[in-house]
Amino acid sequence: MTDSSYSIIKNALDASSMRQRAISSNISNINTPGYKVNKVEFEDHLRKATDGIAMKKTNESHFGVGNIGDVTATVEKRTSTVLNENGNNVDIDYEMTELAANEIYYSTLIQLLNSKYSKLNASINR
Repeated sequence: MTDSSYSIIKNALDASSMRQRAISSNISNINTPGYKVNKVEFEDHLRKATDGIAMKKTNESHFGVGNIGDVTATVEKRTSTVLNENGNNVDIDYEMTELAANEIYYSTLIQLLNSKYSKLNASINR
């Protein structure tokens, strides 16, 4: 399985799992003064890599993208908004929407992975 699509799907699943944890953390800190929302970035990194905008890895010890399968998720703080007087920027409606979207995203990735495994299995059993 050297196909880079497997690496992309795996990294997307990792990003989805990371996003689930970030959203859960955001929701659980809705009343924490000064708390800033965690946001997982993956799709934008993937888009930049496919557009050729991402930094290229020229050495194994360097930071960057050697190939499209090397794209991974990062967690960033959203600091540009303040919703509460105490400096907290958790919007429960937005977080619940992100939670539902992430569940659909994860399910779609699992279906895609299962489809790839089914095709691989069919080609082996021929």
